[in-house]
Amino acid sequence: MNQEEIKKILPHRDNMLLLSQVDREGEYALGKYHVRGDEWFLQGHFPGNPVVPGVILCEIMAQSACILLADVMTEGKTPMYTGLNNVRFKSPVRPGDTFETKCRITRSKGPFYFAEGEGYVDGRLCLKAEFSFAIVGE
Repeated sequence: MNQEEIKKILPHRDNMLLLSQVDREGEYALGKYHVRGDEWFLQGHFPGNPVVPGVILCEIMAQSACILLADVMTEGKTPMYTGLNNVRFKSPVRPGDTFETKCRITRSKGPFYFAEGEGYVDGRLCLKAEFSFAIVGE
């Protein structure tokens, strides 16, 4: 699924749509984002030693779950973070890296979805977390 197809599911636009592509493999969502180096979130984080902020890595991972919820993400619906748990940053992500995510939904209840995921660069674990969100709107 390319970025135009992702836009049919997620309401994110402009600088906040942080996926280049996402695919489904069984129960897993596999996302990718190539860090160019000119992104707004790298400005000042850190001068001379740019590192993608951890919160941005978490956002990329959560956005990649979109393909798993394509059937409930209808027009007017918005996914809202409700929690991040057991977040561990293992290795920095820098300009030139392609950050790859692997996440799955572990359970759901009503509008709430609970997931776990990992993020890698060249097979190196950079992020591991549990997260939850609610699908809100019409």
